[in-house]
Amino acid sequence: MKSLSLSPVALFFMNFPHKPSPKRTAHDWKDYLRESDGLGGILAKTENLAKLKASLHLALVALEQGHLSPKIDAGWRSGAQDELFLLVSSTSIGTRLQQILPSLINELAKNGLHCKAIKVRVRPAPPAWEIKPRDEARKYEGAKGFNEVAKKSWQELLEKLAPDSELRKAVERLLQNKSK
Repeated sequence: MKSLSLSPVALFFMNFPHKPSPKRTAHDWKDYLRESDGLGGILAKTENLAKLKASLHLALVALEQGHLSPKIDAGWRSGAQDELFLLVSSTSIGTRLQQILPSLINELAKNGLHCKAIKVRVRPAPPAWEIKPRDEARKYEGAKGFNEVAKKSWQELLEKLAPDSELRKAVERLLQNKSK
């Protein structure tokens, strides 16, 4: 059996206390958003909009208009916490909401959401067509000169003008530049 020798090097390393491993615990992502300054405000606004959307849905269901809920974007008007803003996708939905606004305000109040007024606006529809850039080969190049009818008309006007008039000189320059 071999004896274990304790060299000074081994003793040197053994004298240091063992460092505890740093505790690394995962935090819930919502806690991170709530704690940070900038993102905390975004989370609060998002949660408020979700509550608003849920209250609006409950009010519409109570008024037997729950099928309209997915077609409505709701928010508070800028600077006013008592004026609700509803953005709808079509005029027919907007008209229907206009008809039930007083009842909708009352139902929202029953659900704990107090507002004095509701503004309904129709969201502009995205264009059904797309603008594409022209190909270089098909690029439009303006007319190179006058067609025969236009050239004849300008020359008839030129013959009617006085020889020393400024207008005659301008028409002459026009005819010279466009005939190239």
